[in-house]
Amino acid sequence: MTNTRNPAIRSIMMPRDTNALGSIFGGHLLSLIDLAAGQHARSVAPKKYVTKVMREVQFIAPVFVGDSVSFYCSTISIGRTSISIQVDVEATRGIDFLHTLKVTSAEVVMVAVDSDNRPIPIHDQP
Repeated sequence: MTNTRNPAIRSIMMPRDTNALGSIFGGHLLSLIDLAAGQHARSVAPKKYVTKVMREVQFIAPVFVGDSVSFYCSTISIGRTSISIQVDVEATRGIDFLHTLKVTSAEVVMVAVDSDNRPIPIHDQP
């Protein structure tokens, strides 16, 4: 059976994103989690979103240069102005990209905003 999950985003990790110990900066992964959550929120309801909170960020395993990192998102809940999103991050590594492991996960709350960055309803009211 084939895997039908599609990542919100996917990125190859580059040397510029490493810390002094040779693994990818946690902050770089956080920025990509934020980007993936924003992409997911827009797919749920096409609005402008800002990040309100990242909670329960768990760094499970290190990420290395050359890893192909996929960010899978699912909706946890939808409020009046916000969407809570689960982001699960997997790295595929090795010259043949056959080894995949979960490396990070986070819950991200995105808030829909207007042009003045004030919260607005996600779904238009009749």
